Amino acid sequence: MARLHALGDAAALVALGDTIDPATNARVHALAARLHAQHFPWLHAVVPAYASLTLHYDPLHASWDREQPLWPQLEAQLAPLWQDLPATFATGRRIEIPVWYGGAAGPDLERVAAQAGLAPDDVVARHAAPDYRVYFLGFMPGFPYLGGLDAALATPRLATPRAQVPAGSVAIGGAQTGIYPQVAPGGWNLIGRTPLRLFDPVRATPCLLAPGDTLVFRVIDAATFRALEATSC
Repeated sequence: MARLHALGDAAALVALGDTIDPATNARVHALAARLHAQHFPWLHAVVPAYASLTLHYDPLHASWDREQPLWPQLEAQLAPLWQDLPATFATGRRIEIPVWYGGAAGPDLERVAAQAGLAPDDVVARHAAPDYRVYFLGFMPGFPYLGGLDAALATPRLATPRAQVPAGSVAIGGAQTGIYPQVAPGGWNLIGRTPLRLFDPVRATPCLLAPGDTLVFRVIDAATFRALEATSC
């Protein structure tokens, strides 16, 4: 059941659940697609997350009846759209991400291994084994929040975040894993790097990944990383 919550006077949160799971996230993106298709003149932006969407809207738009409270009007427009949302994604792309694990590329691999009680090689094998679902992009352009991390690899974030995380860093933060598309501050545990550019504003499609895609990691060595980095676009 969807729940609508106010976020100040110009935004609302539509909550479709309170767990991280593929079915709820599929409904989130189905609702986002329906909202985009409506072309509501008062709706500025739709921001999907794991189990919710944030809607940024114009509370002063001329289409609202000024003689009536805004909130019931907003809910009346939205409620039909969240009925009977599909709980599965349409078939997305399957994208392989090469990763150099450990060493200079993954300075926190040993820490993750110690936390899990595993050898570093076992961490790499477990991290590279699953198919990951791209749940949504957030934090910065192109940053994928991925579902499917082996629960044994969950590791607390760093007590003190780094001022700079290299672009392409593959990281674990709590029970989540993701990839930093650009140089940025960050507190997740860095276990590897990919030479691929996840975000490039001059590309026709700036973000390499999209919600609903399936991501698989492929283990590479340092030499392969450098060769791919030299040709990455």
